[in-house]
Amino acid sequence: MQCGESRDPVSGTDQSTRLFSPLPLISLAMQSGLGPCTLSALLDKFGTAKSILAASSSELLSIHGVGEKTVKQIREANDLDRAAEVLRWCERQKTNIVPQMSASFPRWLGELPDAPALLYVQGALVPKDRLSVAVVGTRHATPYGLMQANRFGYGLAKAGITVVSGLARGIDAAAHRGALDAGGRTVAVLGSGLAKIYPTEHAELADEASRSGAVISEYAPSCPPRCGQFPQRNRLIAGLTLGTLVVEAPDRSGALITARFAGELNRDVFALPGPINSRASRGCNQLIRDGAILVQSIEELIDELGPMSEALPTTTGRSIRNSSELNLNEIESCVLNAIEPTGSLIDKVIANTPYTAQQVLAVISVLEIRRLIRRLSGQYVSRI
Repeated sequence: MQCGESRDPVSGTDQSTRLFSPLPLISLAMQSGLGPCTLSALLDKFGTAKSILAASSSELLSIHGVGEKTVKQIREANDLDRAAEVLRWCERQKTNIVPQMSASFPRWLGELPDAPALLYVQGALVPKDRLSVAVVGTRHATPYGLMQANRFGYGLAKAGITVVSGLARGIDAAAHRGALDAGGRTVAVLGSGLAKIYPTEHAELADEASRSGAVISEYAPSCPPRCGQFPQRNRLIAGLTLGTLVVEAPDRSGALITARFAGELNRDVFALPGPINSRASRGCNQLIRDGAILVQSIEELIDELGPMSEALPTTTGRSIRNSSELNLNEIESCVLNAIEPTGSLIDKVIANTPYTAQQVLAVISVLEIRRLIRRLSGQYVSRI
C-alpha cells in the first residue's frame, strides 16, 4: 500500500483523524504473529482494521500468508482492552499515533514492501525531514569513530539536513548528539516501544531528540527491546533517508543491515574509510570495496547526494532540487535563484542580482562546474 490510499484513519492526537477510533488498528498491530506485510495485505483486501476483525475465517484464510495461527491472532485482537491502554498512555505522554494513510506518515516509508501500519511518534516529523541522512555504526566505537560520528552529525545538521539514527550506544548516540549540539533536527528510530527506551541511559538523549525532531517506533509503547526487532528498525532508518552513512562498523555489524536496506531502496550508501588493521572499520572498508561511496567530509557527502526527484524544503524555508545547493555561499545562492528553470538571459540574471557583471559571470562558471546549471543558446538553464 502506498501512503495516501484510503484506509481507516487512526491517530491518538492527530486532529484530522480524531473522529475515528484507533483501537482496531492498534490492536492488530500489537499482535506478535501479525507482521507488517500480512497486515498490509489484509488492509488492502478489507479496507479497514475494523473490517478485518469482523471478517469470517474463510475470508481471512483467502489472503496469501494467512493461516490458522494468524486467524487466531486476529480473533485475539478483537479484545481491545490492551489497545485502549496504549491509547491512554499515548494521550498522557503526548504521543501521536500516525497510520500509514495519514498525511503525517513519512511518504518514503510507504515505499517499503513491509511498511508499518502505524508509527508511534514523540515530537514531530515535518516535511523538511525528507532532506535527511542516516548516520549509523557500531555500538563498540573507537574514539576515532565517535569523533567522526559527532562531526558528521553536527555538520549535516548545520547544513539543514536531518540526522536519523537508532539511539544505540556508540556511533548512533554520537551522531544524535552532534546534530543536537548544532541546533539541528534529529530523528531517533527505536527497536523497542517508546515507554521502553533502550539503552535506558539514553532516556535523556531521547527526550532531547523529541524536542528537536522526533523519536519514533512501530512497536507499542510497552514493547521491550528484542534482538529481532533491531534489524526491523534498521529498515525504517534506511527508508526515512536520502542516504545512509556508515561511520564505523565491524564485518557483522547491524549498521551493514541498514546499508543493505538503503541499497535495496536505491538510496545512496556512504562509508568512512578506516585502518585496514582495525576490526571496527572492517565493515566500512568492505562496503567501499563493494561500491559504497567513500566520503571524508560533510561537503563531499552533500555533493554526492546530487539531484532530488522533487524539490525538498529546507530549514531556511526555501526549496532545493540538488543537495549541492546546501554547499553554496550567499552570492552563489543568489545568482542561482536568479536563473529560471526554463532559462534566463545573462543580462536578466545580472539585473536581478546586486552584483557586478564580472562577479555574476564568475559565479556562473562555478555553478556550471558544479553541474547546477547548463548553457543553452546563450541562456543558462538550471538543472535542479
